[in-house]
Amino acid sequence: MHSDIQWIEAIAPDMVDMLSRRYLVLRTINWMAPVGRRLLAQTLGVSERTLRTETDTLRKLDLIMTNKSGMQVTQQGQDVLVGLSHFMDELMGIRQKERQLAQHFNIKRCIIVSGDSDRQLKVIGTMGEEVNQLLQQLLPEGHNIIAVMGGHTMEHVASHLTNRLGDKRDLLFVPARGGVGESVAIQANTIASQMAQHTGGKFRSLFVPEQVSERTYEPLLKEPSIQEVLAIIGQANVVVHSIGEAISMAHRRNMSEDQIKVLRSRDAIGEAFGYFFDEKGNVVYRIPRIGLQIGELAHREIILAIAGGASKATAIAAYMRNIAPKQTCLITDEGAANLILKK
Repeated sequence: MHSDIQWIEAIAPDMVDMLSRRYLVLRTINWMAPVGRRLLAQTLGVSERTLRTETDTLRKLDLIMTNKSGMQVTQQGQDVLVGLSHFMDELMGIRQKERQLAQHFNIKRCIIVSGDSDRQLKVIGTMGEEVNQLLQQLLPEGHNIIAVMGGHTMEHVASHLTNRLGDKRDLLFVPARGGVGESVAIQANTIASQMAQHTGGKFRSLFVPEQVSERTYEPLLKEPSIQEVLAIIGQANVVVHSIGEAISMAHRRNMSEDQIKVLRSRDAIGEAFGYFFDEKGNVVYRIPRIGLQIGELAHREIILAIAGGASKATAIAAYMRNIAPKQTCLITDEGAANLILKK
């Protein structure tokens, strides 16, 4: 594909520029729809006059339509975006970046989706679609136990799984940990339930708070119902999780101001599985918890880490470079990947 693109650029460089420009406009309208010309021009960093030329052409080609709310992509435009996605990823160098990032972290595989999820929420949905496709490729037939974490990113991932994953597979989803004191919609129990619903699988819940005192922790481990679910989590062959920015996660977990001060003083920049770590991957704080531990990841066959956005680049890099097992597959976006590769 790379050689084909090079030949096209050699004989018709203007065509490649035009294709890239129009694809970018069409894709951005799809992310932001309905959107007005002024906001779209600001987002793309071009003048309204220049943008008008492109949008007029896309409208004549029946790829976009305009109403009082703004511009949006037609069904034909959606088909064009899907049909050109792989070619445009090659043209824009995304596949090369994926290989570079996987080598950079010394992990199994990296998938990068276009855009920055900090700026375009739909990019998270695209990452969810990639997770669905990757699981379709990697999950063996038969029985699979999938341990999942909670969070906003995981909520989007759950909504993009499909019942095709259940073909010739017996899927059991379990939460990798208990609740975090957060919205019920993004707790691991809920994510496991949603994933089971979308794929036709089954799920089990872990009805314990994640943050408990040491005095409470020990008796809970002796409860038969909790022991049963923990045993299932221990047998999981697949783990799907996200990576968070340290202080944001601390607030989400309702940690005290004193605890947050400790995180700041120890230069915590990221969080995963209740472990807070610094830029070198050193664990600087750990929440007492019931469920999956980072040390147990090395024995899992399939691990998917999903995190994107420029704001998470440092946290993603620290975790993937220093903590993530080699068999981890990272699904991220250009916003994070570009910053990581620049360093």
